[in-house]
Amino acid sequence: MTVTSPSTPPAPQVDAPHSGDDRKGATRGAIFIGCALIAFLVYLVLTGQVAQFMEALSNVQGMWLTIACLCMLLYLVFGIAAYAIAVWLDPESPVGIRDLISVEASGIFFGNLTPMMMGSTPAQIYRLTKAGQNVGEAGAIQFTRFIVYQFGLVVWGAILLAARMPFFIERYSDIGALTVLCIFSFGGHVGILLLIFAIALMPKTVVRVSHWGLTLLGRLGFDREKIERWRGFVDGEVYSFSDKFKLAAAHASSMALTVVITMLQLAFFYLVPYFLMLAFGHHEVDFLSVMAASAFVQLLSSAVPLPGGTGGAEGGFALFLGHFYGSAATAGYLLWRLITFIIPTIVAAPLLGLRSSHEASIHDRWDRLIATRARRKHKREKTAARSSRAPVQLLEATGDQEKPVQEVRSSKAAAVRRTAEGITVSPEAMRKRVKARRHPNAK
Repeated sequence: MTVTSPSTPPAPQVDAPHSGDDRKGATRGAIFIGCALIAFLVYLVLTGQVAQFMEALSNVQGMWLTIACLCMLLYLVFGIAAYAIAVWLDPESPVGIRDLISVEASGIFFGNLTPMMMGSTPAQIYRLTKAGQNVGEAGAIQFTRFIVYQFGLVVWGAILLAARMPFFIERYSDIGALTVLCIFSFGGHVGILLLIFAIALMPKTVVRVSHWGLTLLGRLGFDREKIERWRGFVDGEVYSFSDKFKLAAAHASSMALTVVITMLQLAFFYLVPYFLMLAFGHHEVDFLSVMAASAFVQLLSSAVPLPGGTGGAEGGFALFLGHFYGSAATAGYLLWRLITFIIPTIVAAPLLGLRSSHEASIHDRWDRLIATRARRKHKREKTAARSSRAPVQLLEATGDQEKPVQEVRSSKAAAVRRTAEGITVSPEAMRKRVKARRHPNAK
């Protein structure tokens, strides 16, 4: 990328990422996670916990386990809905619902198998471009989704930390270690969010600070070619990111709706451990405390630079959630990891190539759906109005406004009668009706 002057923001430009490196990284991540899982199972055998593990699994209540799986399914559905809102804003976008399912699956698959979920964003941008989305628009959609997701993590963390921090202080004797972990897990994501807003709202300041840091690295002896490449990347991508953020922020209502959907998405994810506890028969637990513990585990595991947050997920679960499960902690961890990580990763693999079979945008399809429903409603109202006028017309045909409908239908003077043989029409009555209309004063 060419170096540009920081005082002249370049036009937004996002290069479509290639999937080759992501696939290699995902393969290495899958091997690493598989080895970690095998090592954990070997640990259970060597420590003699297999019998305890099997006993805990034998007492699992299927209904609560199903609800836990349903929560994870809703987490995925709300993730697709968040993308659908961004795509709906563009009436010309060629991306369909099946494409969005593939986009969400790409984020899950490559994010779960790469350190700190770094493979998620480029894989999703690449998938959007394969669906026909403009490269710049694909980057804008993905960056907006990333910002909102980070915002949801921070907001949920702040709410649950404020609501349940006293509970954890009472539970743990080592307050210093707990405080350090909370600051590390929560503060790290707050720092990421603040950096995002700084890049979006103060691009010139960020570029100046970055240039100062890169100049300092050059004086310290770092390779000058790398420094120049980093400088060019900063000059181009900071302004591009800022422009995309401002474009997305201009749609305040859709941004607010995306935030609400993301908050619901994370809530269902945090509730999975709660329903697993109910599945093991622990009905005395407080769901808000479990959600807080689950949020801390998620923040901690996402900060560990290993595929799938390996190490952070295990340590966080043992520290924040293990005491809720008691003797079923090992079985609870494996089921939690299976539902929230292993199964979604496996299910996402065959969905990576899913493609929509139509060319109509989601916006156009939504407009057609609304128009169809309006036409059907109008047709029902019109039919109901005709039905309500039918008895009056029948009374007028008989010339007797006082008789009820049942009597008019059985009257010989009626133009239309319902008999055992069906509905019949009297020609004589019809002639009288026409004559009465032409000569209303005649007797």
